[in-house]
Amino acid sequence: MATQIEQHPLYDTLPVGQEVIFTVSNSAIVPTETKVKFVAEVHISDTAINLSTSTPVGTFKTTPNNVGVGIFDFRPIIESFVSADSMAGVGSPYKIHTSSAAQQFPLHIINKFSTNTNSVRYLAIVFKTEYLDTTVTPNTITDDGTQDNSDEYTLFNGYLKHNDRLKIGYPNNFGYNIEKFELAPVSLAQFLSNAPTTQYANKKDYGTLSLLTNSSALSYVKFTFTEYDGTVTTLDVDNTDANGGFTAYSSDAKNQILFIGCFPANLRNYDTAFEALITAGTLSHYTVAAYNVSDVIISETVTINLNCPNLKGYEPIRLCWLNQWGGWDYYTFKMKSTKMISTQGSTYQQLGGSWNESLYTPYGYKGGKKAFRVNATEKITMNTDFVNESESEWFEELINSPEVYLVNNYISESSVAQLQILSPSLYINPVRLTTSSYTKKTVANDKLMQYTFEVEKSKNLRTQSI
Repeated sequence: MATQIEQHPLYDTLPVGQEVIFTVSNSAIVPTETKVKFVAEVHISDTAINLSTSTPVGTFKTTPNNVGVGIFDFRPIIESFVSADSMAGVGSPYKIHTSSAAQQFPLHIINKFSTNTNSVRYLAIVFKTEYLDTTVTPNTITDDGTQDNSDEYTLFNGYLKHNDRLKIGYPNNFGYNIEKFELAPVSLAQFLSNAPTTQYANKKDYGTLSLLTNSSALSYVKFTFTEYDGTVTTLDVDNTDANGGFTAYSSDAKNQILFIGCFPANLRNYDTAFEALITAGTLSHYTVAAYNVSDVIISETVTINLNCPNLKGYEPIRLCWLNQWGGWDYYTFKMKSTKMISTQGSTYQQLGGSWNESLYTPYGYKGGKKAFRVNATEKITMNTDFVNESESEWFEELINSPEVYLVNNYISESSVAQLQILSPSLYINPVRLTTSSYTKKTVANDKLMQYTFEVEKSKNLRTQSI
């Protein structure tokens, strides 16, 4: 018998945050040879993998266990090859700009679409068997000349929770079925999020939704706007290269997840009719859904309700965070918020006069303990409005997310010159969630549900040094 794969992941598309188990056997070599090891040559790429020409990213070995097979878990390896997409993909538009390798802007403020850069990779593995060859002098490590190649797998930047149900197949292959995210005709695909399908936003809020576009099914995204008087208008945004998507689908990893700029500020970047609705204050809500070339809906429908102005004058705080499936979720905290600035600096003892001159002169502004440098850190405490149970469960991902950002409001530039000088930090600021515990509330236990979170800006404000 030759080197043979006995167990592999059940599905060919998988989140990297699950166990990626392969079991390998070689019944001819293991019982008869010494120093036997199973060898795995791991190939990871952002394009389809050709094992005959591809170069492995690493070679890993394991010894047979008590029943003579080798078991590999590749999760710790492949996790480092995918990461969150924070910048727009090349070709994605933002107002008059187009993202390029030389000039990028935050993903969250895109006009229409953006491909992914870091969220998806392909995996394929070559398995071999090596052993100590005692028939030659000196003894050498050799392989038995056989190998078994795995299928190609699509990896994306997601993880599994303990209550996510795994499916067990034959002989013991297991995995998580992500069919609910796929743009297939069987059912409407879910966006890459656990967020409620009804969300709320202010008229200046940026944000995206993301789709697992593992086929050419996506033709366009339809926005349906409903005004308070019942008037309905629509906007179709085609999935094309010019709009930041792809005109012709290919298997390149960048096309496998597509981000859609769909919150009010994103639409205001380019659609004058939507801007007119915002200015007039007549828009009640709108919906977002994906369609194929036959004008058939292929995704779930997300409803975005516009928040009414807060008459109490509270400053809205909008956070975004990396969710379980590698997309971004957003929430605007529109109730009371407070900002606290704490400072930390170094001090020194200053001389009180001109000791380094020909004559001493006392200076009233000199002398005593002085600050050499002061660094300021800003903390923001924010409160939700009253929420429902689906939103309550959703906030669990905010607590668990490794990446959280503060999303600033839409800026209306009056000239090209003003737009050219804007810094990305005007829109997106990294923060650290300092709220360390989360109590999940329910209507039965708590009746009205409201949450408080605290974040700390990741970057200190550095002031002048003396």
